Amino acid sequence: MLDLITPKRQSGQIEVICGSMFSGKTKELIRRLDAVSQEGKKIRVFKPSIDVRYSEDRIISHDAKSLNCLSVKNPMEMLNQLLDVEVIGIDEVQFFDDSIVHVVNMLANQGKRVILAGLDMDYKGNPFGPVPKLIGVAEFVTKLHATCTRCGGLASFSQRLSARDQTILLGEKEYYQAVCRKCFYG
Repeated sequence: MLDLITPKRQSGQIEVICGSMFSGKTKELIRRLDAVSQEGKKIRVFKPSIDVRYSEDRIISHDAKSLNCLSVKNPMEMLNQLLDVEVIGIDEVQFFDDSIVHVVNMLANQGKRVILAGLDMDYKGNPFGPVPKLIGVAEFVTKLHATCTRCGGLASFSQRLSARDQTILLGEKEYYQAVCRKCFYG
């Protein structure tokens, strides 16, 4: 039965923006965060401290759009930084361990909107880090695509150009290219 006297509890939600490298994930995250900020909502942005490619205290898209952020080593560190925050943005979420799933669920259950961006597959074409689990618990999932650098098709894979075989290798166009399924496996 609907209680008309008690105000409705604010409903939180989880949004995942995923795709290959160079598909515009960070740009879309920044766009969404800018929009809610202009509505007057208080936001906080995080990224893993391992990602120092462009800046330690900003998330930066390939087209140079950026937002201030806090770099954290583990997801639990975020919880102390969220007083009165309504919307949380997290970039490069694939670099966190699986504890990010618990943290994000806890925040959404508190009524917060959590927007995450990250690679859904590693350079071998396998699901990457906690992203598949985050997709499973999200209310909204947006999969972005790049343009295949070989044939111009729809790219959803990040192909490594280096012979290095560690799963995490920070880099950009010197180490990776976006390719379609045919070019990735062909």
